[in-house]
Amino acid sequence: MSYVPDYAPPTGHPLGTNKYFRFASWILIPLLNALTKRNWQGRENIPSSGPVIVASNHVSYVDALVLTHFLFKNGRAPRFLGKEAVFRVPIIGKIIAGSGQIPVLRESDEASDALQHALAFLRAGHCVGVYPEGTLTRDENLWPMVAKTGIARLALISHAPVIPCAQWGDHELLPRYGKKLVFWRRTKITIIAGAPVDLSRWYGKAEDQKSLEAATAAVMGAITELLEGIRGESAPAVTFDPRTSDLPRTGNFKKSKK
Repeated sequence: MSYVPDYAPPTGHPLGTNKYFRFASWILIPLLNALTKRNWQGRENIPSSGPVIVASNHVSYVDALVLTHFLFKNGRAPRFLGKEAVFRVPIIGKIIAGSGQIPVLRESDEASDALQHALAFLRAGHCVGVYPEGTLTRDENLWPMVAKTGIARLALISHAPVIPCAQWGDHELLPRYGKKLVFWRRTKITIIAGAPVDLSRWYGKAEDQKSLEAATAAVMGAITELLEGIRGESAPAVTFDPRTSDLPRTGNFKKSKK
């Protein structure tokens, strides 16, 4: 696909909005308001301006829409990294690309292109959203997995603050790998934005694999702690690691097992 992003510094309110964002918000925000009950916490941790990375757990295809709603209503129009296939969907793909979202060719040699786009947006002062796991969690109880190190590389190169977010309830609105929204009830969605994760000890070590893994673990640890608070229970002592699993790295693993 042809992707020509606009790296201009963010303007407008919410900061970073453009005509594609405004068009989508006119349609999607009333829909999300009708379908969900929202418990939003930690708004004060979202910087009102300047570069920032927002990192969250991933349990449903609707996650990015719900988190964008949270950020948009709290003053930021984010640029999310998302799988490239969505950008090829007629009409929807054009809106997604036009709003500045970043395509990722997962598990390919071109996946690193997304990092360069994200860095350019951060240098311009944008809010960049990342799902560090890179796909919906494979954990059977929907706890966060061991994540890819792209989030750490992005943070260590840019020095942008990383805000951990935990979201829960999205899977009740649209089940993991489901394609049909639940319309017959208003689903409670909880989002908590935490304080920035201190990654300064790893600055200057963006090419060191152990440092990348440690920084990534710090971010995911903060996300998991927030999620434990929402769920009122402890995460597993051993985090599910997709690298040591025989499940496929991306896509609907339930479908592939049939």
